[in-house]
Amino acid sequence: MADSFYIPAGQDAWLATSHTTGPWDAGAQHGGPPSALLGRAIQRCEPRGDMIIARFTCEILGAIPVGEIRVRARLARPGRSVELLEAVASADGRDVARATAWRVLRTDGPTVAPRYAPPALPEEPSAPPGEAPQARPGEMPPAPASGWVDGYLSAIEWRPVRGHFTEPGPATVWARMRYPLVPGEETGPLERVLAIADSGNGVSSELDLRQWRFINPELTVHLHREAVGEWICLDARTVISTGGAGLATSVLSDADGPVGVGAQSLLIAPREHRPR
Repeated sequence: MADSFYIPAGQDAWLATSHTTGPWDAGAQHGGPPSALLGRAIQRCEPRGDMIIARFTCEILGAIPVGEIRVRARLARPGRSVELLEAVASADGRDVARATAWRVLRTDGPTVAPRYAPPALPEEPSAPPGEAPQARPGEMPPAPASGWVDGYLSAIEWRPVRGHFTEPGPATVWARMRYPLVPGEETGPLERVLAIADSGNGVSSELDLRQWRFINPELTVHLHREAVGEWICLDARTVISTGGAGLATSVLSDADGPVGVGAQSLLIAPREHRPR
């Protein structure tokens, strides 16, 4: 079993491990890990310690294979107080994901206390990062009986507060990565948030997972500060209207309070029932 989500495979190249496998297809990655990998590349592109990422958007251009991908980043719009960065992930000669991020200058502006406080992290026994998860009362199972494919689901530790993967409706859950994004490196605050934020549509699903797909072709995260600690709270809800589109929104927090919000546009479509 790999001990990270990605393994180096040469310059700008990464081999996705089974921990990246998404719930819909055993051969395709969940959107969280590649978003985090793109965020890592953006953070390392002409880095500036006097700036913070304020908005990150990942466009998922197609199925991202659980295999080798190449990631490149560039500074698209330099500036003294605001900069725009871009990153692209490619596989087999085609672009599979594209990210853009605005970073803004850190200033001495006043702090306004948040009016929303996240729920306390449930105090339950927890397997250390890197160890195989064990089923415990109150914890989300690694592979829900809904028919989702396992991989990413077991690579994240889930602590539900309200709702559940297998129950329709809004949900609040604490989550953390069981493994580092890449080996030998502490996963950064932006990457930790992005790896979890793409699960908003999953934890707050409104339809039967065995009959419907609600796939997001993009993830947008707005941040007003960097997250502290391993745990990220995802307070998510999904709205679905007639016409095949939906929207999942999430308040993202750490133990000190909110850090930002996430949103995912959704394609709502029936599952394909293929003969076995």
